[in-house]
Amino acid sequence: MKAITVAIDGFSSCGKSTIAKQLAQQVGYTYIDTGAMYRAVALYSLSHEDYLDHLEDIPLTGLGDSIRTLEVGNRASVVATIPQVRRFLVDKQQEMGRQGGVVMDGRDIGTVVFPHAELKLFLTASPQVRAQRRYDELRAKGENPNFADVLADVNDRDYRDTHRQESPLRQADDAIVVDNSDMTREEQMEVILRLFRNCCNKQNQSADIN
Repeated sequence: MKAITVAIDGFSSCGKSTIAKQLAQQVGYTYIDTGAMYRAVALYSLSHEDYLDHLEDIPLTGLGDSIRTLEVGNRASVVATIPQVRRFLVDKQQEMGRQGGVVMDGRDIGTVVFPHAELKLFLTASPQVRAQRRYDELRAKGENPNFADVLADVNDRDYRDTHRQESPLRQADDAIVVDNSDMTREEQMEVILRLFRNCCNKQNQSADIN
């Protein structure tokens, strides 16, 4: 069976990383968390003003919860608008996924990183639902956020992501939209697994014909 590339894009706090990781585990693919890569650069930039001169030196993996704070998330949304950073990380991502058999999530995977991915998914949910998820996540980590601030942050990040000049967040023309506002994780996984299997079947049927 031919290994395909799965590109998962969508707004912040839609659960892209969680569902991408689960899908990769289920089907035996490699999971690549591109959001973590931007957060890694963001974390480094908070203590290094000259970070753009040292992109190659920034550790992109193994940073754990240190990249999951609200401060780093906000900074990552800003860092992601910088063309030099995006070009550097896109090159890294394309190199990592060149052989297929990967599930990659982010904001420009299906439009920029892998525009020819066999399966493109675009995850969305209402801002209120996404803010509640983010609020609950922060509370679970022992933080004491204000819900209004978290909602404002979600809306601000949506605006920055969709209006930046370099690779703005947008739905690829051939992406399948999955609105998970009212879905449990189990329901969402069932939907996405079905889409994955359908795509693989079509690819194999096409290969047989050719």
